Amino acid sequence: MLQKNRYSIIMGACYIFAIPSFAQAEAPKNFIQKSGISGTIRSCYFSKLYGAAAENNMDAYGLGGILNVKTAPVFGGFILGASFFTANDLGTHGNNPKHVDTTLMGIASSINALGQAYIQYVMPRRLLIRIGNQIINTPWMGPRDSRMLPQTFQGMFARITPVSGLNLEAMRIFRWKSRTSSDYYKDNLYYDTNYYNDPLYDVTAVLPKNAGKFQGTLAFGATYKAKGAEVQAWYYNFYQFAQMFYGSAAYTLKTGAGFFPFAAVQYMREWQVNSVFQKYDAKLFGQSGGVNATLWGGKLGVKSPSGKVFVAYNALIPHAGSFGGGAIISPYGNYKATYSSFITDNLLAFGPGHAWRVAASYRLCQKQIILMVGYIHFNTNYEGTTHGVYLDMTYVPKVLKGFAVRDQVAIDNGLQAYAGRSFIYNRMMLQYVF
Repeated sequence: MLQKNRYSIIMGACYIFAIPSFAQAEAPKNFIQKSGISGTIRSCYFSKLYGAAAENNMDAYGLGGILNVKTAPVFGGFILGASFFTANDLGTHGNNPKHVDTTLMGIASSINALGQAYIQYVMPRRLLIRIGNQIINTPWMGPRDSRMLPQTFQGMFARITPVSGLNLEAMRIFRWKSRTSSDYYKDNLYYDTNYYNDPLYDVTAVLPKNAGKFQGTLAFGATYKAKGAEVQAWYYNFYQFAQMFYGSAAYTLKTGAGFFPFAAVQYMREWQVNSVFQKYDAKLFGQSGGVNATLWGGKLGVKSPSGKVFVAYNALIPHAGSFGGGAIISPYGNYKATYSSFITDNLLAFGPGHAWRVAASYRLCQKQIILMVGYIHFNTNYEGTTHGVYLDMTYVPKVLKGFAVRDQVAIDNGLQAYAGRSFIYNRMMLQYVF
């Protein structure tokens, strides 16, 4: 245990012993005034209702949040940061785990964790370096912060801004903490629940319990924004799992007439010979082999100050003789990078096939209500054909700054996994950010 957690222990010790030295570097009053405490309080209720008798209806409740502490910058830009994560079911999970939506916070009655503990150096508008436990946000490696707690990463991150609008990023990640875990582990979402005592849930477990530990990720990325254009390119090396190139480009036309047409394209390519999937003869959708995945997509729409409407398309090309028949490999579960996805359906889960989506969002009542509606259709090689509708409504009252109520409802029809019946997913969240 000490060996496994040595990185967290070192970071915690640095944080504890460095604070007094930092405080001495500036006048105590000034240091305290420029330091900050912030956080989030959440109350979530999720429910899954299945039309197929063979499936168990599920629900889950959680109450908790995040408390962030960040010191004032000293010695020319050094900052210490830490975040305490907590989530509690308040005894609502019951005794039968088959009826619990474990994606919310797992099956445990509570999660308590030091979600972040880092040392950061910042040179405003030029350089950021962060070492330790931290939130990282990139297209295929991010917090996935739609449940009680986000997932976080242990390692090193750097961002350089050589010119205005251009960011160059690099990171080396050694361990991660999933949304349902209370510690950092060398695994990912292709490992089984309780792998080396990690209570991670919502997994696609294809590896045996004796599989070797995940050695983490190396990633490089570049993003550029200027005059309505936004371009990004990323390289990920998910060690022993897959290597990925991902790129996207978007352009918004500034018409000056209150509406702004936009277009976007994306492309993803993954490969890996002699991957961990081949080593253990792992199968997904009954298909085994090396990693070979190709995804492309496009999106067209119109924005206005009050909302937007768009249509999107994605194709995940089948590759015979490869793992999952050409499935996307995403060890940290990110799927929202794809244009055609929503809370119940995505090509990461379904494998090779085609998907299209039409959606609209609108702000009303002086922008206190945000309404989103959409329709999505999938035609996949291994999960069949399905389609669904969704409604997403958020209320942000002006009289209580930082408070929001959000309700999401998705109705899926026809998926083989649900015996061709409807599936209704409802997610209610109350949140206060301070």
